[in-house]
Amino acid sequence: MWNALLNETEHRPWALPAGPYRMTMTWENLLFAHWPLPFEVIRPLVPPALALETFDGKAWISVVPFAMRNVGPRGLGRVPWLSSFLELNVRTYVMAGGMPGVFFFSLDAANPVAVRAARRWYHLPYFDAEMRLRERDDWIEYRSERTHRGFPSGAFRGRYRPAGPIYRTRPGDLDHWLTERYCLYAVDRRGVARRADVHHAPWPLQLAEAEIEINTVTDAHGFSRPDMPPVLHFARSLHVLGWSPAAV
Repeated sequence: MWNALLNETEHRPWALPAGPYRMTMTWENLLFAHWPLPFEVIRPLVPPALALETFDGKAWISVVPFAMRNVGPRGLGRVPWLSSFLELNVRTYVMAGGMPGVFFFSLDAANPVAVRAARRWYHLPYFDAEMRLRERDDWIEYRSERTHRGFPSGAFRGRYRPAGPIYRTRPGDLDHWLTERYCLYAVDRRGVARRADVHHAPWPLQLAEAEIEINTVTDAHGFSRPDMPPVLHFARSLHVLGWSPAAV
């Protein structure tokens, strides 16, 4: 299954990395909730080494709850507790070296081992959280409460579900710009920007509906979401390959 992904590359904006992939993972029951924000609000919060991208003059932030499965190094077996856990991201959209990607303000996860490994090896701002996902009456019910010592709390509680057929995005459209990104960026303690490539098939997106009761996961980052409904997308499952980070 994993190696077969390497044969589907026509949709990628650049070629696969030269070296072998290092990680596998599956993203499941994923909600994208996107909001536009003024460029001048987000730009000071993104490291200077990365260019903040905009769409129609607006920067965008996204809150993304989902489940991680099949997480592990290439070629090794899966350990149920270590390889499957819930995660919730707060992200925006950046570029370095001509390659558009994702920059994370926070990644909350219900797995302390994964949190510490990702902070060390990928220089990503992972934080401990207590989380729960339950499927009921066609809805995904999701709860998250950040518990990381020394970092402000943040919570998400709500439910969501797909609201349309699976479709494929088109280059130039907002949904394509927000989702079809094949690398993530982080900055290490020395201020060096690092890029980690990922690869997967095109997103099997569906329009979504959501009822969000609590959403304070952005509060610790110095900005508030606009008082408007988010742009919503859902994806049931996506298999992903990951490469080791390298300096930009």
